[in-house]
Amino acid sequence: MGFVEVVCDFQLNTRRIERVGIAYLNSKTENCLKREGLRESEEKLLVEDFFVDPNFLKSLDPKEWKNQDHYAVLGLDKLRFNATDDDIRRAYRKMVLQHHPDKRKAKGEEIDTDNDYFTCITKAYEILGTSKTRRSYDSVDPKFDDSFPTQHDIENNFYPSFNQCFDLNARWSERKMVPSFGDENSAREDVDKFYSFWYEFKSWREYSYLDEEDKERGQDRDERRWIEKENKAARIKLKKEEMMRIRALVDLAYNNDKRILKFKNEEKEKKLAAKKAKMDVLQAQKAEKERAIKEAQLAKEQEEKAKKIRIEQLRVEKELMKKSLRKERKALRDKVKENEYFAENERESLKNMEGVEKICETFTLAELQDLNKNILDQSAKDSFLAALSVAESKIKADLEEINQAQNKKIAKSDIKEVKNSEIWSNNNVQLLIKAVNLFPAGTSQRWDVIATFINQHTTGDVKVTPRDVLNKAKALQNSDFSKSSLKTQANASAFESFNKSKKDVVTTSDITINDEAGTAEGSNKINQINGSSSEPPKNVQKPTSTSTKAWTKEEQVLLEQALKTYSNSTPDRWDRIADCVPNRTKKDCLRRVKELVELVNLKKGAQDAVK
Repeated sequence: MGFVEVVCDFQLNTRRIERVGIAYLNSKTENCLKREGLRESEEKLLVEDFFVDPNFLKSLDPKEWKNQDHYAVLGLDKLRFNATDDDIRRAYRKMVLQHHPDKRKAKGEEIDTDNDYFTCITKAYEILGTSKTRRSYDSVDPKFDDSFPTQHDIENNFYPSFNQCFDLNARWSERKMVPSFGDENSAREDVDKFYSFWYEFKSWREYSYLDEEDKERGQDRDERRWIEKENKAARIKLKKEEMMRIRALVDLAYNNDKRILKFKNEEKEKKLAAKKAKMDVLQAQKAEKERAIKEAQLAKEQEEKAKKIRIEQLRVEKELMKKSLRKERKALRDKVKENEYFAENERESLKNMEGVEKICETFTLAELQDLNKNILDQSAKDSFLAALSVAESKIKADLEEINQAQNKKIAKSDIKEVKNSEIWSNNNVQLLIKAVNLFPAGTSQRWDVIATFINQHTTGDVKVTPRDVLNKAKALQNSDFSKSSLKTQANASAFESFNKSKKDVVTTSDITINDEAGTAEGSNKINQINGSSSEPPKNVQKPTSTSTKAWTKEEQVLLEQALKTYSNSTPDRWDRIADCVPNRTKKDCLRRVKELVELVNLKKGAQDAVK
């Protein structure tokens, strides 16, 4: 009879059941017996483990409790910072059972209540029994060894000595996982990790236990604040010294670590190998580049040679084609001439002569060859007339194509001019000049502001953009005012102003022009954009006479230079000026200067009228 194994997936559930009745009484009795046994064993351990010499305790001064070794007072000198909270409670309980004043008094010992050493035991438990105060005391543990390995230890016992030193200082780390110092066989990753950790070491060690003053003893808030400030400054100073000590320890280990030297040598060799490999690659690339350049030059030379051959072939073919074309044209002219141009009268003969030239200019070589073959037949005249009709149609088609292209170009320029004229009417140009004067250079978003100003005050429906304003302003600035569309309107306005003030004009026979006026009035262009805010002179005389001979540009330049050279105080000024301008008399120079002054005054009046 065989057995069969069956796997059943049952889910087992557990739950807690409270004991009642006899089971509850039995469990209570069992727990009491266990506690009694633990208490007896604990008392035995207290007596055996935590022993303190009574003479040491009697030598303690309760007033100097802060300077005592609290671990030694409680009998935890061997465990020290490794002692658990349970160890501290057990040790204190033992000390209370043995050295409490009531216990000793019952044994007949005399007790000095004010100077009894039991106060030191109590203070030791107060310090070590609380995590915060114990941490503060552990930071200044008097038994902690802050020393570094000696030079003898570094040379003969490097790894064990530094392992021990770093293990001791690892107790101050805020991070729990402290990497080990290792030995000579440690991997580079572990060594780098170790030194990175210690160079970025963060210590929890603090020095509040060494505070010289207790801020709670301050009489008022200001004194307590001052005490806290002094204590804080002392703690920061000690903390800084501690971090410098840790850094010095790490530097000492790093500078004497043979592993670091080995790693540096390996890295140096690796860099040299990489550099050598890189140089080899660069040399190979250079050689490859030179080879490619040579091949490219060779290919280029071959290509140029082949290109020259192709060009020569094309030239030969073209020459042959031209030669054949000239031959066919000559044959056509000769055949038509032999047939008297297929004409019945002189007029038709002249027309067909022109037709032969049209055919020669428009027909290709193949077409000319076919035509020459057809002319040899009996229907020669019909073939010639048909060819003439085809040539005229080709010429007509070419002319139509050229005319269409020109018409399109003209239409585009007309549309652009019409659009520009629609935007910049005389009214809008006047608004532009006014806005440029109202919003000078340096205004924030100047051209946007000017465009908005024109759009607000214009009477038309067309709106201008800042780009249109900027382009028009540049065009006006670079244009000649004498050729502007505003010239007629400005001159008319200025002439009306002149007529109103004509009665007040006083005409004098002596005219003197200063240096600055002679230069300014001789210029041909007026800057409409920048404008001028000066008022035009009211007493202006309209020019009544002009020189019979127009002044050239060279004569104008010579006149302006002479006006600058000879000032008003120069004797015989106008005679000397006339001598500087060839073919001009003193009277011509006076008349020209007078005309220029009047012209500039008229333009200033026009600008004010536009404003």
